[in-house]
Amino acid sequence: MTGDTAVIIPAANEADRIAATVKAAAALPGVDLVVVVDDGSRDQTGRVARAAGARVVRHSRNRGKAAAMETGAEAVRLLDEDATSRHLLFLDADLGATAGAAAPLIGPVRAAEADVTIAVFTTRVKLGGHGLVVRLSREGIRRATGLEFSQPLNGQRCLTRAAFEAARPLAHGFGVETAMTIDLVRKGYRVTEVEVDMAHRATGTDWRAQLHRAIQFRDVARALAIRDPFVEQKLDKLRPKR
Repeated sequence: MTGDTAVIIPAANEADRIAATVKAAAALPGVDLVVVVDDGSRDQTGRVARAAGARVVRHSRNRGKAAAMETGAEAVRLLDEDATSRHLLFLDADLGATAGAAAPLIGPVRAAEADVTIAVFTTRVKLGGHGLVVRLSREGIRRATGLEFSQPLNGQRCLTRAAFEAARPLAHGFGVETAMTIDLVRKGYRVTEVEVDMAHRATGTDWRAQLHRAIQFRDVARALAIRDPFVEQKLDKLRPKR
């Protein structure tokens, strides 16, 4: 194994951007494997990613981000075989050429200065939402760990294999980042934010974008609920006694 880092890219209907994302990710220092998880795409995402040089694993139906992350990590584990486990760099499929700016996320993990790095985008794309989901996640993480993260929902993350395994099973859907941060901080892993000059597609204001944010809010709320001791106590009281 010539490199020590694998890039995992969950992707659903990203045929227009996935090639640029894959090529930029493959050029990152220490990266010798790019795995794209085609999460039930209806377009040519998988074919385009493979042509760009990625290993592609496909879900026959859309199973969500957390499931795609798990599938990608398992694919890397199988390819590692008996070799030293690679670090795992998760990137969004719509980053395009800006994926090439992810090197600062890898550096602290490779140098054993951090177990997990989370991207903070220095270029802020105007979003169609009102930041409700971000605030929910930020406040939930602060309550659970005492730490505050500026971009807690950012999916651009580099982890050691040990940290990833400690975060499993991953929370459902869009709650994965919030839950991962809480779980790993509670277990003593070093989690730090790193500024990067990256950007992805902004969400709009149409009904599809509003539905997407509603699902995000639901998934983050669920992830927080089962990690909040007060909420857990309330749920225990509601469960039927055996």
